[in-house]
Amino acid sequence: MKSDLPEKMADTYKYTGFWLRTGASLIDTVIILALTYPILISIYGWGYLDSNDLSAGFADLLVSWVLPIIAVIVFWIYYQATPGKMLIKARIVDAKTGNEPTLKQYIIRYFGYFLAGLPLGLGIFWVAWDKRKQGWHDKLAGTVVISPKVTATQEVHFTGK
Repeated sequence: MKSDLPEKMADTYKYTGFWLRTGASLIDTVIILALTYPILISIYGWGYLDSNDLSAGFADLLVSWVLPIIAVIVFWIYYQATPGKMLIKARIVDAKTGNEPTLKQYIIRYFGYFLAGLPLGLGIFWVAWDKRKQGWHDKLAGTVVISPKVTATQEVHFTGK
């Protein structure tokens, strides 16, 4: 099967699939919660966890929404990946060139997650069915997520009977 990646990258990279990206997202979510919940609990107390309000106040808005937006985009700018993607050796690239995306692409991609999640997450699940493994947020931003191909394998030897 011919790859749609730029020719210079097709031999060494592949599109990163749904399950790897889901795992990376879970890792990122745990990291964000581990950093934000202690701050929010110290400000609002343990009752914060029982609240059904969209926002408990200005500090909640800042810590739960603004700081994660800034953190994710800063990671994308410097590493082309969040910590979860870095652990699976995936990175975000421009879909046409394979180069680093622009700040505009990163911002569109971030807010594209919200649009992709609206119809019962269909735009996120789209990664599973798309030939380039793009979610709607990737399509809107003109990005793809790639990982190195595993080219070296080690032979298996058993010593027992």
